[in-house]
Amino acid sequence: MKIKPLLALLVFLAPHAMAEGLPDLGENALTDLSPVMEQKLGASIMRDLRWNDPGYLDDPEVTAYLNRVGDRLAAAIPDGGLRFRFFALRDPTLNAFALPGGYIGVHTALILSTQSESELAGVLAHEISHVTQHHIARMVGKQKEATAISLASLLVAVLAARSNSQVSQAAMAGGAAAGLQNQLNYSRDFEREADRMGLQRLEAAGFDVRGMAIFFERLQRDSRLYENNAPAYLRSHPLTTERISDMEGRVESMPYHQVPDSLEYQLVRAKLRVASGTATEAVADFRSRLQDRKYTSEAAARYGLARALLAAGNAAEAEQERLALSHLKLDSPMLDTLEAEIRLAQKDKPAALAVYRRALLRHPHEKALIVGLAEALIVGNEPVAAVHLVEQELPLTPSDPDLYGLQARAYGALGRRLLQHRAQAELYALQGRLKDAVDQLQLAQRAGDGNFYELSAVDARLRELKAKEREAAKEAKDNKQP
Repeated sequence: MKIKPLLALLVFLAPHAMAEGLPDLGENALTDLSPVMEQKLGASIMRDLRWNDPGYLDDPEVTAYLNRVGDRLAAAIPDGGLRFRFFALRDPTLNAFALPGGYIGVHTALILSTQSESELAGVLAHEISHVTQHHIARMVGKQKEATAISLASLLVAVLAARSNSQVSQAAMAGGAAAGLQNQLNYSRDFEREADRMGLQRLEAAGFDVRGMAIFFERLQRDSRLYENNAPAYLRSHPLTTERISDMEGRVESMPYHQVPDSLEYQLVRAKLRVASGTATEAVADFRSRLQDRKYTSEAAARYGLARALLAAGNAAEAEQERLALSHLKLDSPMLDTLEAEIRLAQKDKPAALAVYRRALLRHPHEKALIVGLAEALIVGNEPVAAVHLVEQELPLTPSDPDLYGLQARAYGALGRRLLQHRAQAELYALQGRLKDAVDQLQLAQRAGDGNFYELSAVDARLRELKAKEREAAKEAKDNKQP
C-alpha cells in the first residue's frame, strides 16, 4: 500500500518535519504541546489530507452525517469549548483516528463494518476521548527528551493512523525504534482511558452503550483470521482481552436500553456500499437483498438499488425504485438529493430545481442540497440565483471551500471577473496556497469591472495575505537554520 504524502513527509523527512509542511510550533513543542499548538498542527495535517490525499471523501452527505453523530456525542459531555470536525476517507481498511485539534477521520470500510449506529457512535466516542484527554500532548510531554524525529514517528506510528505495517516499520527506521515500544505501551493506558470516557459519552448521548464493546469484541475475534496482517485499527489502537473485559464489566453496570438506528445511518451505509465496488455488482447485491428480504432496512435497500442503477446509467429503473421508496413516506434530505439527481439524469432540470428548492424549505442549510442546487443553477444558466444562494450560506460557514468554488464559477458565468478572482483567492487561501491566492487578488485588481468598494475589499485582503505569505516564508527560513 502506498504511503500517503503527509505520512511519507513525517517519516522520511522527520528531522525537518516541522519546517517542511507542518507549522512551526516553537522549541517547547517537543515537550509541551499546548491546545493552540495542537490546533495549529491538526489544521495543517487536515489541510494536507483534504487536498493531497486521494482517499479523502468529499461527499457532503456522508460528512454531514458523521458530524451530526459526532456533535451529538460532543454535546453530551461539554469539554471546554472544544470543537470537533469529522470526515471520511475512502479506504478498504478498518480504521479511525484522532488528529491534534479535534479532527477525527473514519475509513469507509469501518463504517460499513459496523452493524448498528451505536457501534459507529462507540468508535467516534472513543476517538473524541483521545482528543478531550489530550493524549497527543501527554504523549509528547512523556518524551522529556523528545526530538523532531521521535515526535514525527510517534504521530505516524500511533496517532496518525492511516498507518499500515509499512508505515510503522518506516517510522522505526526513521530513528525512533529505541523508544517506540515504550510509547506504544504507554498508548495502551490511553486506550483504556478512551474506552472509559467513551462509554460515559455514549451513554450520555443516548446511544446503546453495548455498541462499543460489541464492535471491539467482534473486531478482536475477526482479527484472528488476519494472522500477521491485523486490521489497521488494531495496530493503531492496541486491543487486549483485558480492555474488552473492562468494557463489558462497565457496560453491565449501566442501564440497558435498545436504541434503533437512524434512517441516515442506513442510507449512508447503502451509499458507501454502492461506491465500494462496481455499479453492476451493487445492482446485483441490492436486488438480491430485496428479493430474499435479507435487509435490516427496506428503505436503505431500495435507496441503495436506486443509487446503483443511477450509477450504472439506468435512470428510468432508478426512478422506479425511488417511487417504490417514496411509498414508505420517509423524510430525509438524502432521498431528496437522490430524486433531484435522477431528474438531472433524465435531462429534466426544472424538475430537479423544484426538488432541491422544496427540500431546502424542509431542511434549510443542508450542505448537499445547497451544493446540488447551486451546481444545477450554474449548469442551467441561472448564475444570479446561484450567487444569491451561495452568498446566503457563506456567512454561516465562512470557511467552506466548496462554497467559494461555486461562487467563483457563478461569478465567472456572469462575467464578473473581479468577484470571480476574489472568490477563487479565498478558495486557494483555505487550501494553504497563499501565493496562488495573492495572484488571484492581483488579477482581481486588474479586472477593470469592480466598483470602489469591491476594489477596496480586494486591496485590504491582498495586504492581509501578503503579510501571511511573508510570515510563512520567514518561519520556513528560520526552521531551516542549523
